[in-house]
Amino acid sequence: MNHIVKIKLVEHVTHDVLHIVAEKPADLDFKPGQAVEISINKDDWKQELRPFTFTSLPKNQQIEFTIKTYPSHNGVTNQLLSLVPGDELILHDVFGTILYKGEGIFIAGGAGVTPFISILKDLEDKNQIGHNKLIFANKTKSDIILEDRFRDLLGANFINILSKEELNGYYHGYISADLIKKHIDNNTHYFYICGPDPMIDTIEKQLYELKITPDRIVREIF
Repeated sequence: MNHIVKIKLVEHVTHDVLHIVAEKPADLDFKPGQAVEISINKDDWKQELRPFTFTSLPKNQQIEFTIKTYPSHNGVTNQLLSLVPGDELILHDVFGTILYKGEGIFIAGGAGVTPFISILKDLEDKNQIGHNKLIFANKTKSDIILEDRFRDLLGANFINILSKEELNGYYHGYISADLIKKHIDNNTHYFYICGPDPMIDTIEKQLYELKITPDRIVREIF
């Protein structure tokens, strides 16, 4: 069943990432980490569905999304940049396989962090952040989504790596098996991965090199 919802807020959280808040349908059901197919309720855009992850909690009175935009593609995310409160979105099917199973390391590339936002908010709400860690790969510091929020939430367990910028306190380069191994401890039971296809494939190979079995890997292609 589709839902048409009004937008309440559109704001930038980085130079190319939007935070969108909308009404929540009373019968909408999702779990932290899941996404929904969305289209814009405007002529020419109603049939253009794209997947976006909920970054609010199921119990919240509104729904939120944190969405990376690609203006040069002239597609749905570019259209989102022009939306204002009162405009409408169409929510289609809810889906998603990244669900929390237990403490471990979340590994994200860019906008692939979005499923982890809701999961970590949920753990915070339950006072169960525990020993969870987040390894977050981006090009530059300005690309890091919700850096201050994650730092407040995870402290030293928030690990950043930048591929195009060298800064004190941030790893430089790309995620490697050595970097992952450095942050594995007795509380690391699962590995949650989300990001572009090539990154996910590379991280999986690195985890296998570290003798991590498939049943401990939770992944979704972003």
